Amino acid sequence: MSTPANPEDPWARLRQFTRARIAIGRTGHAQKTASILAFGLAHAQARDAVHLALDVAALDVALRDAGLDALHVLHAHGAAADRDQYLRRPDLGRSLDAESRARLVPSAQPYDVVFVIADGLSALAAQRHALPLLQAVLARLHDWRVGPVVVARQSRVALGDEIGERLGARQVAMLIGERPGLSSPDSLGIYLTFDPRVGRTDAQRNCISNVRPEGLSYAQAADRLVFLMRGAVALGRSGVDLKDDSATVSAALSHP
Repeated sequence: MSTPANPEDPWARLRQFTRARIAIGRTGHAQKTASILAFGLAHAQARDAVHLALDVAALDVALRDAGLDALHVLHAHGAAADRDQYLRRPDLGRSLDAESRARLVPSAQPYDVVFVIADGLSALAAQRHALPLLQAVLARLHDWRVGPVVVARQSRVALGDEIGERLGARQVAMLIGERPGLSSPDSLGIYLTFDPRVGRTDAQRNCISNVRPEGLSYAQAADRLVFLMRGAVALGRSGVDLKDDSATVSAALSHP
């Protein structure tokens, strides 16, 4: 929320363009009470986002109401038994539990892409932004064989590699809650991996971050993701060799 402009404050006009804590002022040698309270609230919101559980039932209903149930929704779970263990053992969030492995089986015909909605470090982000982002992406994909939507709990980014591999997908796109910041407890990240399989490294995937109304819009994120997905198919890989030139290409197409 932007701070109302104060004609007596020369920083007021600039402060409305950023959520960064600039020119917060002071009283003597201390911060102002309003700044201290705002920081405490932001810190509490970030902590809550980390510990909040993903409401899978509500997400299932939202997917169905949006007409996406035709894609089929599967549930998956990382190897961590609960949230506390997940936070203490990041490695357990990178592999599936036994029940999920048994549930995820490949199709007779490989999928072009599988989308995973994952809690990550902010279930709030996945709950708020994954569905509208997914709708924007699907509206831009034509003649793609899209696999089931996988809703994953206690998940780290690399879990998508195992999910994509088990489902036989050419690409996997993880829509996952990012580590909360003090001005963004609900930031969603997208991680794209071509030819997903266990053992892929971060250098072999592409990341689009800060997807939320106050950051990168759903439409902008969808444009970038689809650009990268098509580029990965053409290149035969994702990661450091696949550059996001979507803005440059778009500008060139709009100015023949």
